[in-house]
Amino acid sequence: MGFFTSLLHPEGFHGHGRTRRFFEGWYVKLVTADRAQRWAVIPGIFLGPEGGGEAFVQVLDGATKRSWFCRYERTEFDAKVGSFDVRVGPNSFSAKGVSLALREGPLQGQLSFSELNPWPVTLAAPGIMGPFAWAPFMECYHGVVSLWHSLSGTLSVEGREVSFDGGVGYLEKDWGQAFPAGYVWMQSNHFATREACVLASAAIIPWLTGSFPGLIAGLWVKGTLYRFATWTGARLERLVLEDERVHLAFADRRHRLELTSTRPAGGLLHAPVRTEMHKRVEESLDARIEVRLSEVGGGTVFEEVGEVAGLEVHGDLERLIRMIQPTGR
Repeated sequence: MGFFTSLLHPEGFHGHGRTRRFFEGWYVKLVTADRAQRWAVIPGIFLGPEGGGEAFVQVLDGATKRSWFCRYERTEFDAKVGSFDVRVGPNSFSAKGVSLALREGPLQGQLSFSELNPWPVTLAAPGIMGPFAWAPFMECYHGVVSLWHSLSGTLSVEGREVSFDGGVGYLEKDWGQAFPAGYVWMQSNHFATREACVLASAAIIPWLTGSFPGLIAGLWVKGTLYRFATWTGARLERLVLEDERVHLAFADRRHRLELTSTRPAGGLLHAPVRTEMHKRVEESLDARIEVRLSEVGGGTVFEEVGEVAGLEVHGDLERLIRMIQPTGR
């Protein structure tokens, strides 16, 4: 019962019973209505190869690029299996909102979330991982807890009261043993169309005795979700990394999704490798993503620019590009 509950609830905790070689973290993005305040808050837990570990809450200020890693004892972490409900010390995170009382760090207070919009879950495809969620040996699993939801409430930001009323939130998560050896990830909720979200990732995925270039992408516009993933039969047509821009293009039999993101400087976050939690990864919350969804052989379905976008480009990217070369650039 616990296995199926966990599988069909990617938003919940997957580490019950684990004592080593495991991490899990929830990425909570918070943006004010005027977009001036943009934050990522990441609660989670890391268990090392010898059984030691720590709980944590990371904070990234997208405006200033500063970041904080607030460490807690493992015993101060608690989370539910069948729902998004996480506690790290005095801080709590759930589908209803967040309550922050960090020992160190700039944020204090409470925010409420409106109804979340999760990536659909079915028995055949339990979330964004699709049938790969059933594979017990994946290095890293991914879940989308909410593509878009509105915020309300006030946070004390370094002692100054800031209203998040009318702001927009996004929620995703990762769990497993380590982040991929090389990956590109981007995400935005801020388009001219209010209820919209884009997320996309290409990564090196270990598989049995080898590896393959895995891809997941989704464009959600007012309740309609266009999905592109390895498991849907989509392909990554283009991955080009330039000093100032990142280009991605996904296609399936019906649609083509083209993404071009700026590549601004970001702040440093801690990411898991197999032996420790403190590999540093640069993430920006100031990117701009040009998004175009078109029908194959037809016209444009959606074409807008996403602001205050998240962007990570990390690891063995030359290897990732070589892996997708047979499908074209």
